[in-house]
Amino acid sequence: MSNSVTDREQRPLRVAIIGAGPAGVYAADILTKAERDFEVSIDLFDQYPAPYGLIRYGVAPDHPRIKGIVNALHKVLDRGDIRFLGNVNYGRDLTLKDFRDFYDAIIFATGAIKDADLDIPGVGLEGSFGAANFVSWYDGHPDVPREWPLEAKEIAVIGNGNVALDVARVLSKHADDLLATEIPDNVYRGLKNSPVTDVHVFGRRGPAQVKFTPLELRELSHSRDVDIVLYPEDFDFDEGSDEQIRSNNQTKTMVNTLTNWLVEEQDTGASRRLHLHFLHTPVEIVEGTGDGAGKVAAMKFERNELDGTGNVRGTGEIVEYPVQAVYRAIGYFGSELPEVGFDERRGVIPNEGGRVIDTEGNPVPGIYATGWIKRGPVGLIGHTKGDALETIGFLLEDRLDLPAAKNPGEDAIISLLEERGVEYTTWQGWLKLDEYERKLGADFAAANDDGGAPAVQRERVKVVPRDEMVRVSRG
Repeated sequence: MSNSVTDREQRPLRVAIIGAGPAGVYAADILTKAERDFEVSIDLFDQYPAPYGLIRYGVAPDHPRIKGIVNALHKVLDRGDIRFLGNVNYGRDLTLKDFRDFYDAIIFATGAIKDADLDIPGVGLEGSFGAANFVSWYDGHPDVPREWPLEAKEIAVIGNGNVALDVARVLSKHADDLLATEIPDNVYRGLKNSPVTDVHVFGRRGPAQVKFTPLELRELSHSRDVDIVLYPEDFDFDEGSDEQIRSNNQTKTMVNTLTNWLVEEQDTGASRRLHLHFLHTPVEIVEGTGDGAGKVAAMKFERNELDGTGNVRGTGEIVEYPVQAVYRAIGYFGSELPEVGFDERRGVIPNEGGRVIDTEGNPVPGIYATGWIKRGPVGLIGHTKGDALETIGFLLEDRLDLPAAKNPGEDAIISLLEERGVEYTTWQGWLKLDEYERKLGADFAAANDDGGAPAVQRERVKVVPRDEMVRVSRG
């Protein structure tokens, strides 16, 4: 047995996890709880000063389930057996060689934050947006502009997944009804001044094939002064649809909800309307003329029909809707990382069960992946637990074959970050920032209490600028 293996058996296994969203936290938690006869020492890195990744920067602020997920992640990190190091950018502040020098194993859990491409004419027009960028804006991402051009009265949202419904709901909801959430002040002001009257959501397949979930669908009906509009011609069910409804309770629930809404014709005269369209394939974003040149003026679709299996085929009929903005919510896509292989087609790090592989298909010793960067951006947040369990299983199986870290001391990585002038943040720093944001929410309520109706109780006001997040976190 080599000296490096003997050394590793006598000290904690040093593991770096890059990405402190649900995938990274789940991987850390599973590793700490795994049956083993040796110690582990885990550092959880993130490029943002705050933890939670997708939960903080990728989920609509009015989701009721967010609190439960955040509370679960908080409990894991608050135990003290996992060290959080935020505001550390992989590839800039620390290289792959750095991680190899200080850790026996590296797990990439960087997720997927870019929009998937929609290759149709007009996609580059002014007023054509990727949903991921808009989500980052309304969630207070520190690296996107503070302002968003909310100038359209009629808007198209392309996609039939949860993100599409989130985007449509935020666009159509009255800003005052979002005040009780952690919405940043700049986002509230932008949405408050939006002139929107109609938001149209378009899906390629039928009502039985939608990709959103019952919770997201039901949330649409909770928006005040927003009518939901559906169209009888979009409600088509073939043998494949009927089988899906019979065999899947979730599909049955959503189809029943949609058909009930259709029958009820929810026209209350609300000031805003949210339209749900099915069996529409986008073919072109139409450019305006005159003063509208270079800008979105309309959206063209081909009408579809079901083919008997639940899939669709085009009918050749083209329909056009006047809109002044288009949001593409057709999926996320992973980003390539320095010094790590990348599958351009799938948007993932090439891997087998979480073991990262090289161009010849051989495992790269000591490097692993989990979450969306491992399997692609599909499934719900809870599915990343299964990913993490598989990845950690292989890491533990490989333990004695891992290339030993040259400098495994826990303080060594801190010394390097300080030497390079990296203003890293810690878990204690996040607790300070968390307390600071909650105080901003309480201060808002106090400042707007006029002695009459109770002021809006804001859970927190999210801090957006990175430098301010770092300043508060570092005290």
